[in-house]
Amino acid sequence: MEKTWRWFGKKDKISLSMLRQIGVEGIVTALHEVPNGEIWTYESVMDLKKYIEEAGLRWSVVESLPVSESIKYAGKDRDRLIENYIVSLENLGKAGVKTICYNFMPVLDWARTDLDHHWADGTSSLYFDRIEFAYFEIKILKRKGAENDYTADDLRKVEEMDKTMTAEGRHRLVENIIVKTQGFVNGNISEDEKKPVEVFRHLLSLYDGVGRDELRENMRYFLNAIMPVCDKYDINMCVHPDDPPRQLLGLPRIVTCGEDIRWFLDAVDNPHNGLTFCAGSLSAGAQNDVPALARQFASRTHFVHLRSTNVLPNGDFIEATHLGGRAHIIELVRIFEKERPNVPMRVDHARLMLGDERRGYNAGYSFHGRMLALGEVEGIMATVDDELGIKKEYK
Repeated sequence: MEKTWRWFGKKDKISLSMLRQIGVEGIVTALHEVPNGEIWTYESVMDLKKYIEEAGLRWSVVESLPVSESIKYAGKDRDRLIENYIVSLENLGKAGVKTICYNFMPVLDWARTDLDHHWADGTSSLYFDRIEFAYFEIKILKRKGAENDYTADDLRKVEEMDKTMTAEGRHRLVENIIVKTQGFVNGNISEDEKKPVEVFRHLLSLYDGVGRDELRENMRYFLNAIMPVCDKYDINMCVHPDDPPRQLLGLPRIVTCGEDIRWFLDAVDNPHNGLTFCAGSLSAGAQNDVPALARQFASRTHFVHLRSTNVLPNGDFIEATHLGGRAHIIELVRIFEKERPNVPMRVDHARLMLGDERRGYNAGYSFHGRMLALGEVEGIMATVDDELGIKKEYK
């Protein structure tokens, strides 16, 4: 697998020279300054591509060319937005950037309640607390019908939490769930939004009447529209699984398990319609056997995210180390090194450590934590390659 790294552009506090020194080969990035739905020009794509190549690296994967909400819920302007998307894809194809990671999650593309969950060794990681999320939905967002998605015991715990919840605690949940995890990745809510809860309520309302079947058909419509330009330029589209892979906020989620993945691959049966195999997202669903999914879908996997989680008995989940958790990364490396040896891979959502917390890195995207994870994964890769008789030069 190609060792890649999620990099947030020229303003990223982690420089390309730092990445080259730790063995990164390819860069995963996007034109983050371009608003969702607007065209990525050929000139802008080439400017960033040249900047990356001058640092001795290559632009391996676009993550992400965002799919506008109106495309997902089939708004009146979806055809215009799809046309813009096609032009952007054409410009990327002309520039030779041909792997595109995207998602089809309504409104919220990843959810955590705690961005700084402390471990005994002094590191910290991301965490999803079911009851805190329920509290956000019921007491802060006040989503109509939210109570119906939780058990009586869950609701009792929410009421107990409400007795001690402070204004600071409520603010923290809003920041963690709908601001800090979204604003730095072309999300729907910017980090300087003054009324994020009101904006979020409006975004949810746009999906009134859109259920699982409707969202699936909207995804099919989008993929059918873009496949001709993908065929022309040999562009691989790879959808990211839902994170977490469960229903949230009364919205449909349609990439949560093997049956979901098989549906969208069969719905548009084109080799350019593929999967981002995010081991962390998939492992956060207790229903998923992650190595089995990797074996089943390796041939249609165009990009791999290696991270892992542990799902707790109460339904919470926490980011695990890259050597532990439910994802079984050692086995995943065996599968992909054999079946997809040149596929781009990046480590993901590592812990904050060794002063990362003071450097202002984006949530989940520390330097030292990901450097440790990359070293662990590279060691796994070298061992697996030796098992398979694959000769590689590790620099």
